[in-house]
Amino acid sequence: KEGKVKPATINKDVAALKSALSRAVEWKKLKENPLTSVKALREEGGAKVRYLEPHEEEALLAALDGREHDMRKARKSGNVWRRERQRTELVDLDTSPFVDHLKPMVLLSMHTGIRRGELFGLEWSDVDLNCAMLTVRGSIAKTSKTRFIPLNPFIVGVMRQWKEQTSGEGLVFESPEGGKFDNIKRAWQNVLARAGVKNFRWHDIRHHFASRLVQKGVDLYVVKDLLGHASIVMTERHYAHLAPQAKVDAVAKLVEPKVSAKGEGDENRQAS
Repeated sequence: KEGKVKPATINKDVAALKSALSRAVEWKKLKENPLTSVKALREEGGAKVRYLEPHEEEALLAALDGREHDMRKARKSGNVWRRERQRTELVDLDTSPFVDHLKPMVLLSMHTGIRRGELFGLEWSDVDLNCAMLTVRGSIAKTSKTRFIPLNPFIVGVMRQWKEQTSGEGLVFESPEGGKFDNIKRAWQNVLARAGVKNFRWHDIRHHFASRLVQKGVDLYVVKDLLGHASIVMTERHYAHLAPQAKVDAVAKLVEPKVSAKGEGDENRQAS
């Protein structure tokens, strides 16, 4: 019915209230959480997630490169103008791996699935490039639980370049004002428009990360741990439908050829 609140919305609100009441118990403001026994409502169907198709990912990465090229060109042209008028020139962007924070932010998110709030609060002490490991501290994690995300060789290279470009201390991504970012909406929307990618939020980068893993056959429990989901139910609801081949491979094992003691396969023999 029109105007009816969806079970998913109710579950989300109840979960938030449960969390608040649990904190009240922890602070000894309540003796017990009255919602502990309340179960989540059944949600019909699988949740739809937005992830990039291969051509969209290619377009997005090209748009990031194009943005970098245009900003370098504009800086060079601006410095010519300043030089002619004997004004102080700005830093030559051609000497830096990146023109600013946006490209390394997007790449790190695409290869780790880190949430935006976690990304903004990330510090260099959380990034171990020698061991290729990213630590999402409980103090910045949405679930308040620390988790560890391995870094693949590509993103290790990206972060090494970014670290060399920055002070390498404090926040990994420091705002122009010198503190935490609170949003990067304008720059992000401009890149999406340039790439021709529609209906794709920053949070959807996280969905893209998880979707690619599932489509490549990564176990849902591994994806759950990487994303920091509190329950496998959430992971399954969002991504289980993206791994149909896993089910095909599973039932195919029932008719796989059995190998005899002599090493000869019997292709016609089926499982009893």
